[in-house]
Amino acid sequence: MKALKITQYGDIDSSLAFQEVNVPEPGAGEVLIKINAASINPIDLMVMRGEMKAVKKLNLPVGIGRDLSGEVVSVGNGVSQYQSGEEVFARVGEDHVGTLAQYLVVDASHLAKKPNNLTHEEAASIPLVGLTSYQALIQVAGLKKGEKVLIHAGSGGIGSMAIQLAKAYGAYVITTTSSANVEWVRKLGADQVIDYKKENYLELLSDIDVVYDTLGKQYTLDAFKVLKKGGRVVSIAGVVDPQTARELGINWLLRKLIGLKSLPILKLAKEKSAFYRMVIMQANGAQLNELGALYQDKIIHPVVDRIYPFEQSLAAFSYLNTKRAKGKVVISLANSG
Repeated sequence: MKALKITQYGDIDSSLAFQEVNVPEPGAGEVLIKINAASINPIDLMVMRGEMKAVKKLNLPVGIGRDLSGEVVSVGNGVSQYQSGEEVFARVGEDHVGTLAQYLVVDASHLAKKPNNLTHEEAASIPLVGLTSYQALIQVAGLKKGEKVLIHAGSGGIGSMAIQLAKAYGAYVITTTSSANVEWVRKLGADQVIDYKKENYLELLSDIDVVYDTLGKQYTLDAFKVLKKGGRVVSIAGVVDPQTARELGINWLLRKLIGLKSLPILKLAKEKSAFYRMVIMQANGAQLNELGALYQDKIIHPVVDRIYPFEQSLAAFSYLNTKRAKGKVVISLANSG
């Protein structure tokens, strides 16, 4: 079978190459999937460039891609909830990365039934951004009906999904975006749209219940300027907090360094009696099934910017790298042989 691999750290053209590899066999608790579509995410580019080496050094060559939609081919021992021919989608675990391949073995607990009203390309656009926002906004922040939530970068893959999810839970949604995307994100459901090219959100907002920080750096610090007393900041791009470091099993020395780095943010949180947490998304089939029901009932809609054939995967990554995508970039493997 054909698979796209990271062969060395570097840029897109020098690091990625198609290779012929054997079709894998599912082990206990695993499922073999024929992949019909996969979506790509900024984390794939970060790993390819070597920006994640401090977290996990790769034994190259390795697969790339974390989102998939496809069909069950066979199951390993102990798997009874899936059968050959069933349509499924998933954000695979870090031990099974490599969704840009014709076949992939996946942990059964990370799979969910594909909503039957979605194409494989639409379903593949959901898992990573959906689970990230669900775990940040619903699981960790506990977003409630009527609360005000600020979601940065509303037109991106994460933002376009998070706006819809927050609205589905009854929140008042505020988002930031560029002039060209103001009307587009409003149609996604945003109640208030701030054009960052013309307006300063720090001058317009106050008493926000939840800030969803998708940008990091100064945005993480500034979140507390618009947060109400006792509010919550959840970040996917900011500084790792001590509790998240413990949950990740990071060694004590690195946790000490993380603790020092997080001091300015924790100080700001203490001054506002606020909650801060860095959210590291975890693959979770049960939560993905919950999200799938929202798509099945058309409460949330997939947002796909462009679809590329498998053979043009490098072009897809180049487009993702421009940071101009409105929603997700998807790669179709349906006709890849």
